[in-house]
Amino acid sequence: MPDNPDVSDLEDNGQANLRTGLDRFIAGSAKLFAWAIFLAFAISVYEVIARYVFDSPTYWAHESTTFLIAAIFLIGGPVALARDKHIRVRMIYDSVSPRVRRWLDIVNSLIAMIFFAGLGYAGATMAWKATHRPNGDIHLEGTGTAWNPPTPALLKIIILICVCLMFVQTLMHLIKTIRGDDAAYNERGGR
Repeated sequence: MPDNPDVSDLEDNGQANLRTGLDRFIAGSAKLFAWAIFLAFAISVYEVIARYVFDSPTYWAHESTTFLIAAIFLIGGPVALARDKHIRVRMIYDSVSPRVRRWLDIVNSLIAMIFFAGLGYAGATMAWKATHRPNGDIHLEGTGTAWNPPTPALLKIIILICVCLMFVQTLMHLIKTIRGDDAAYNERGGR
């Protein structure tokens, strides 16, 4: 069983695939961000009680919960990349030699970096438009509701941050793969 990478991942509590200091930081901070799910749950419970028990619904609960869940969803990208839990076509990847896996990782990283660069450009454009008026003055885009929180602007900033993080993570992974100094890669004959 120790030869099975999936089993060894479970034995190490998901820490086996953390290849860089940035990966360790992101995976560690994910535990902090996970509390946002509990906060969203608590807000939802509060709203249900306020609405159906006291007949006093809130105007902020739905938007707060939506923002928290959307932010957690976005942060999931860098976390999945840090833990090496992204989608991979295992049928092909597992059937080739470790040397070919290394080349597949290099090609995959290069393609991912091109994608993240394009997505980063789009994210920067969206974030700029959501945080600035056409004349250049700073103004955060709101939801347009009675409460009107700036959550659309904040989510677009989070998108940009997450995409930039994923670009840097991929670059660091690419460097480690090219150098061949990725310990997890070498121990298992390829990730």
